[in-house]
Amino acid sequence: MTASTLTKIAAACAVLMVLASCANTIRGVGRDTANAVHATEDAGHTVKRAAQ
Repeated sequence: MTASTLTKIAAACAVLMVLASCANTIRGVGRDTANAVHATEDAGHTVKRAAQ
């Protein structure tokens, strides 16, 4: 293999790793946001029950 081919393969691997990392981060942020929404809803229900 030539240096040019190795460089292209290394660049492709780097791009794949970056894209995989972004996908994991986006999924993590989505989960965190969903958890925050659920916690807020639970707190609202608790306050509503306490006020009755």
